[in-house]
Amino acid sequence: MMRTILLIIIILFTSLSVEAAINDKTITGNVIDENIDAVVGCIVQPNGVHNIRVITDYNGYYSITVSDSTKALRFSYLGFKTEIVQIENKFVVIAVMKLDDLSLDEVVVTAVATPRSSQTLSYSVSSVSADALSNTESYDVISENIFKSPLKQPLSTFSVDVDKASYSNARRYLYDNKIPPKDAIRIEEFINYFSYEYPEPKEKAPFSITIEAGNCTWKEGHYLMSIGLKGKDIELKDRPLSNIVFLLDVSGSMDSSNKLPLLQKAFKILLNYLGKDDKVAIVVYAGAAGVVLPATSCNEKEKIRKALDDLNAGGSTAGGEGIELAYKIAKENFIKNGNNRVILATDGDFNIGKSSDANMVRLIETKRDDDIFLTVLGFGMGNYKDSKMEQLSNAGNGNYAYIDNVMEAQKTLGKESFGTLYTIAKDVKIQVEFNPSKVKAYRLIGYENRLLNAEDFNDDTKDAGEIGSGHTVTAIYEIIPANSDETIDGVDDLEYQSVTINKSDNLATVKLRYKKPNGIFSKLIKKKIKFEDINQDKNSADFRFAASVIQFGMLLRDSEFKGTSTFDDVIKRAKSAKDDDDDGQRAEFIRLVELAKLIISDYEED
Repeated sequence: MMRTILLIIIILFTSLSVEAAINDKTITGNVIDENIDAVVGCIVQPNGVHNIRVITDYNGYYSITVSDSTKALRFSYLGFKTEIVQIENKFVVIAVMKLDDLSLDEVVVTAVATPRSSQTLSYSVSSVSADALSNTESYDVISENIFKSPLKQPLSTFSVDVDKASYSNARRYLYDNKIPPKDAIRIEEFINYFSYEYPEPKEKAPFSITIEAGNCTWKEGHYLMSIGLKGKDIELKDRPLSNIVFLLDVSGSMDSSNKLPLLQKAFKILLNYLGKDDKVAIVVYAGAAGVVLPATSCNEKEKIRKALDDLNAGGSTAGGEGIELAYKIAKENFIKNGNNRVILATDGDFNIGKSSDANMVRLIETKRDDDIFLTVLGFGMGNYKDSKMEQLSNAGNGNYAYIDNVMEAQKTLGKESFGTLYTIAKDVKIQVEFNPSKVKAYRLIGYENRLLNAEDFNDDTKDAGEIGSGHTVTAIYEIIPANSDETIDGVDDLEYQSVTINKSDNLATVKLRYKKPNGIFSKLIKKKIKFEDINQDKNSADFRFAASVIQFGMLLRDSEFKGTSTFDDVIKRAKSAKDDDDDGQRAEFIRLVELAKLIISDYEED
């Protein structure tokens, strides 16, 4: 009897599934603007349905499967009016987007095209429950830096950080109408997501140093001091040969449209920027690790693309074994004075072998002495392990980015590929000494997990961050001047020693140490900034925009240091500092702040 009931249930379920599949329909088409140019990255979804969506590719093309009852599609993109298009009985729908007059002064839409095969790109975002997101994604706890007295702690020492993952990951949350977790917000990565017009390095120096100071925009009576580094751009003719191992996670957790399929497209974009004499190998790991493609010259790019196309997801995740194998192959094909690098692409969900964060970090640390650098690319949502990914990149002389869509892949592995791939300086550390006759207290904004002991600055055995070709790195301090009557919490006065303050007009001395990519000993650069250099009226657009980005990060973190910051204030200041925004990133930031304001106000109303 039970078998008969079970059989009836199976038949009924199967018939319902088949009927549901039959009643689905696939709509394809293109999205263009009024100039008949393709709109890249436009969100397409059934009108009134939020958990099904696709994004247009580089040709403005999309393909979406919807239920037979769907009557209209919704097309939305930053800077354009949202369009609702009736589909009726059509299976091909072309949408024409019109600029939103209310945002013409703040949005620049740029479609970046690169030479590609006739194969189109598509990307869809699968729905994930809110419970899944909050229960399985992991982020390291961040305790914000506090104000410190230069009388007690005159030195602030930290490692530079060119990672940008936090910003694009937070953007993914906001585009999904969710507030990012507080600890997902690393403000230094928000700042460094954007490029700044710092001067090119002079002569043989690997980077330039720009120091600027001005009023704090969220706390009256406070100042900000910015330290900006600009890495030397490597000329194409001077680019070293590359020996790259793609280490790709193909475990079951990557079986989602915004994971493995997006990963495959991202690495195909990177191939367009590699020369014919560069070499690529592909190592994959799931239940075990294996070589999909031995080191192959990039004059055989179709062979490499086919190896990427043939990948499928399934099984558990032997991350440790994959890392061992990838570094082994990189070492076997090592190019002296070349760019030797492992690029790890994963959602970070390691669960077999050396799965603990500490063990994985130790494993990576043993490999960095071989002058093989590491780039970590994060994909996906729901089970995303940001905490593990950031630690691995820090331990492996590398950088870390989060790829939430094809446009971000184009930015990281296309436009900024030289910075991502080619290290020009390693173990870059900054140490700032503040003058207590001018500074009552200071606070380093962000970089909480990149802090170093004061003695680490001169210790060449201590690992620090890397700077790539053309990279800009920005660090900003909030400063309370010495004449302020503000009370600062701190340690008690010392009983057995006194401090003698040398009179000086300097606000601070900035020291920087770095090594060449294959160097052992560091070099020192020193610069001073005078208190009179604080420009209270005419700070650069870069300085003002970076300050608005900090305010946004503090609002998302609900920081105790946010002062008078509001979303409206961030929007106003970012608009005034948008300057030449050829790639539209600052315009997108403004719209992202507007979106966050709406989401958070909606939560507050609830």
